[in-house]
Amino acid sequence: MLVRTRFAPSPTGHLHIGGLRSALFSYLWAKKNNGKFFLRIEDTDRSRYVEGAVDSIKKALLWAGLKWDDEPIFQSDRLDLYSKAAEKLLNEGKAYRCFCSEARLDRVRKLREQNKLPSGYDRKCRNLTQEEIDEHLAHGDPYVIRLKVPLEGETICHDLIRGEIRFDNNTLEDIVLIKSDSFPTYHMAHVVDDHDMQITHVTRGEEWISSMPVHILLFQALGYEIPAFVHFPVVLGKDGKKLSKRDGAASVIDFIEMGYLPEAVVNYLALLGWSYDDQKQIFSMDELIQFFDISKISKASAVFSYEKLDWYNGYYLRQLPLDDLYQKALPYFIKAGYVSNPPSTLEKEYILKILPEIRERIFRLKDIESYCKFFFHQPEIYNPDDFTDKGRDLNRAIEILKSILPILKETDFNIQSLEDSLKIYIDKTGIKVKDCFMPIRVAVCGSKYSPGLFETLSILGKEESLKRIENAIKYLGSSQLNTGTTV
Repeated sequence: MLVRTRFAPSPTGHLHIGGLRSALFSYLWAKKNNGKFFLRIEDTDRSRYVEGAVDSIKKALLWAGLKWDDEPIFQSDRLDLYSKAAEKLLNEGKAYRCFCSEARLDRVRKLREQNKLPSGYDRKCRNLTQEEIDEHLAHGDPYVIRLKVPLEGETICHDLIRGEIRFDNNTLEDIVLIKSDSFPTYHMAHVVDDHDMQITHVTRGEEWISSMPVHILLFQALGYEIPAFVHFPVVLGKDGKKLSKRDGAASVIDFIEMGYLPEAVVNYLALLGWSYDDQKQIFSMDELIQFFDISKISKASAVFSYEKLDWYNGYYLRQLPLDDLYQKALPYFIKAGYVSNPPSTLEKEYILKILPEIRERIFRLKDIESYCKFFFHQPEIYNPDDFTDKGRDLNRAIEILKSILPILKETDFNIQSLEDSLKIYIDKTGIKVKDCFMPIRVAVCGSKYSPGLFETLSILGKEESLKRIENAIKYLGSSQLNTGTTV
């Protein structure tokens, strides 16, 4: 069997990260089996259509490396297919026209709620006579077309993750197939499309499990072969609720803008509900295609962890060749206003000095804006507590800075010379390394956290580094520099 899967988003906004995982699983299963993966845009609900959403969805999929086969299919171009299928069901007595108004349907819903009955339609129009139907049509009364669901027996469904699921038919609703505006519902369109596109595996979120029996009944009513069903577990936030904006980034575009690499996102999402074994964590796309198996997808919902995704992104950032890292990082330096657009030769050289020192310490490219600020702007304010360790005397830190200044003025600002000079100073004075390095680091960076001290001083250069140390001493209240005080 040639496996054919599809990803079928509605163009109601940017692609959600959970949707990307569904697309990824569908893509992997098709490619694993040398099959085809299709993109179908389910755009029949025009009231929810968002301009630009289709392009955004395409951008997100291509960014992640999920290239679809053939041209995307738009349901809005296929209305005749759905109309013909509905007419077939009407002619065969497998569907019926429902003329109930919204007001009546609302009253039915409220009444069923009051009587603690399951929500659903009461089938008032299911047994209208032809004379009654003709009278409604003659008056031009609006109507929807509903499926005649069997009232007895059960529908047996099979899901490739969960196995056999049984539904009593008397609990099922006569679902709407065609709305009063002549547009199909999801139920109708997806069944007709999946048949027409020869989809072998219907892949979607587990929220559609409750609709699976009526979809199977609709496949049967239309005389279509029933495809395999795969319902993926949902992606939850750390609060146990469905992942959304409250958890931070929710759309793929958000993750792109935050500076996550597609390799990291794909690797992480693939392991969000699926696993190959208990050891291997790093997978290329080719490896995912090779090892992916639907039977190994968990039934349980998966909890999205930004910490784990950051770990993956940090790993992939460190694997990038420096030139590739530069190309990916440059937009973030430009956006922060640190370099011109395009950067000058000197600006490019400066960035290329910075990147090897920060790549071990950032997890997202967006971190460049905050983490690299001190490379381009000298600190304006300091936290005096940062200059000392465990509440020690600030005056001692000031005296250390003052005594180091003349030594640094006589030192070449390459990494080895800086290391040698400060080592001699530490050996001579007997102070701890931390008590020496921390005041210098905070003076030049404005923070206790930075890349390696010698590397940082070398990148900033002698003039800039000395100026910052002098400014820090002044900021902390010292009025005399280079007093020759010994420590």
